[in-house]
Amino acid sequence: MKDCNQCGKCCTKYSDGGLSASAEEILSWDRYRPDIVRYVKDGEIWVDPETGEPLTLCPWLRKEPNQPKYTCDIYEDRPDDCRYYPTRIEEMIRDECEMIEVRDLGQPKRAQKALDKLMSDSRPPCGG
Repeated sequence: MKDCNQCGKCCTKYSDGGLSASAEEILSWDRYRPDIVRYVKDGEIWVDPETGEPLTLCPWLRKEPNQPKYTCDIYEDRPDDCRYYPTRIEEMIRDECEMIEVRDLGQPKRAQKALDKLMSDSRPPCGG
């Protein structure tokens, strides 16, 4: 299992309506991060504050100039959906995550343990 290389595949894949935020996260943003809550409408995240239409890309995702990597402008306040990703090896394979290595494909239980350890500071273990 490799460390995240910030390829942005997860962000670009899921920011088009594939993410959610809890009521608690939205309430926290409402209190402390009005810049974020502007992009919330009726409990849905990443909605254009001007038109009310869903955005096709997360408004907080930034491509690094002249590099094949991305950063998040709200990294410390990102939704748990983002914070906990990836959770399962199968998810990583499906999403073509660049953290997974060929050897992980042949040993998915070992790879899941490695993933859980790697992500332990971001999310509870998957238990898979």
